[in-house]
Amino acid sequence: MQEISSSRRGTAIYLLVWLFLGIALGGVISLANDAPLANAMLFAIPMNLLYAYAAGYSAYYLCRAYPLGSGRTAATALVLTVAAVVSGFLWLVLGRSWNGACLMLDVAWAGIAFNAQLSALIVGLGILLYGFAAAVHYLVIEFVRAKGAEQRELESLLMAQEAELRMLRTQIDPHFLFNSLNSISALTSQDPKAARRMTLELASFFRQSLGMEAHKMVTLDEELRLIRHFLAIEQVRFGARLLVEEQVDQQAVACLVPPMIIQPLVENAVKHGICNMPEGGTIRLTARRDGSILHIRVDNPVDPDMASARSDGHGIGLTNVRQRLAGVYKHEASIHWGRIDNSFGVDIAMPAQTGDEGE
Repeated sequence: MQEISSSRRGTAIYLLVWLFLGIALGGVISLANDAPLANAMLFAIPMNLLYAYAAGYSAYYLCRAYPLGSGRTAATALVLTVAAVVSGFLWLVLGRSWNGACLMLDVAWAGIAFNAQLSALIVGLGILLYGFAAAVHYLVIEFVRAKGAEQRELESLLMAQEAELRMLRTQIDPHFLFNSLNSISALTSQDPKAARRMTLELASFFRQSLGMEAHKMVTLDEELRLIRHFLAIEQVRFGARLLVEEQVDQQAVACLVPPMIIQPLVENAVKHGICNMPEGGTIRLTARRDGSILHIRVDNPVDPDMASARSDGHGIGLTNVRQRLAGVYKHEASIHWGRIDNSFGVDIAMPAQTGDEGE
């Protein structure tokens, strides 16, 4: 009964059904007993609405005490049968009492003639309606149980998905940290000032990345600031060999993206592109909003005599980005990469969301 009465809509539907049954009972009494319709309705409708709650609560608690699939089929059937019969006779007693009260009014429109046929009808109908109430409650209880199980399964899937996304995100930090520490170690003996500057940039990078870690989504502007810290670290190492070009639309900077979703692509551009080219090159980062889609692209030159390790899609950066996009956006986001002549490019397309639209 709690499941039905927990919402106004459920309560209204439940009472409307019993009201319709009360009207039907009033019509039957009027025809069978040759009683005035008003008298029959005054008797039947209040009786039915009261029985709706009495039988409803009784059936609810019995359905809870004897759930389906409990292995006590015979006991359940016996208990419900006894309860239905008792309720039918109690309903008859209530009906006689209510009819007696109506007759005491001594008015033409109140009270009906009680006979054995009407008594049998009330008892029989009371048993059937009790069974109807029990069936409804079993259906509602099973529906609520199935819905609760589905909800718990969905929550478990979401928790597993969030755990997977956190794992994928945490894989990026050690990967970048190891590369940076190796670079600092190499610079320590060659250029201590550059090593110190790189250490400070590294501290700034992780300070900002830790602040972003608390959020499921950050603005593209915040992501770009993190990338600039990263590139400043790498420029200490590569100097004039590493050039950067940004082409970012103003409409795109407010869009929300998963934290550190672009940084692995830029890191790969340095590792697999600039690092293998003695003359260096330019990394190009473009971002634009096209209606409801945010497009992000990272391009870098590659050595024409070397096959890029990223072309096969086995790099940790591309793998993590692809899995994180799938975890956050499902099929609504995509990532494509490929090599054209001496340039390697990665394209990301994802829903263009802003803080005003919600994450």
